[in-house]
Amino acid sequence: MPRDSHSADAADPSDELFDVVDADDRVIRQEKRSVVHAQGLAHRAVHIFVFNSRGQLLVQRRSASKDEYPLTYTSSASGHVGAGETYEECAPREMLEEIGIRAPLEWLVKLPAGPNTANEQTVLFRATSDAVPTPDETEVASLTYFTLDELRALQAADPSAFSPPFATLLEWYSAHFSGGERSS
Repeated sequence: MPRDSHSADAADPSDELFDVVDADDRVIRQEKRSVVHAQGLAHRAVHIFVFNSRGQLLVQRRSASKDEYPLTYTSSASGHVGAGETYEECAPREMLEEIGIRAPLEWLVKLPAGPNTANEQTVLFRATSDAVPTPDETEVASLTYFTLDELRALQAADPSAFSPPFATLLEWYSAHFSGGERSS
């Protein structure tokens, strides 16, 4: 199983292999994480929005040790898709590793790689769970439940508090869903 490429405590995360992909998300080669990030190559990631039964979104504040977007708000769980791994394999692994939750996942959308997604072909999944999260302290500084209205207000007050991929996904989600349900 691929290692969590976002882990600060991985033996050498820069040696982790990622699939480099084209604009159509076809694998064109594999490269080390350090090369992918240094050269801004398109690769793959998952994000998971975990809602509780009250419709609140579990939001993670990234650890200070993160090499990208430390101490910013981000999705409930997220991570790089390892070389040879599928989005569907990666999402439950990341959710369990980062926040200790197992729950059925629903694929919502795939956004193209670009500046707003950190050059990642990004698949957003959604889950509903009232399980008590158990964060990986090397990955997660804190976890907080917010309503979507609270998140929009927080983002309007301080956009820099949000990682660009999370801001992009939150904007997409808000345009397509209200709370945990699809908008009409």
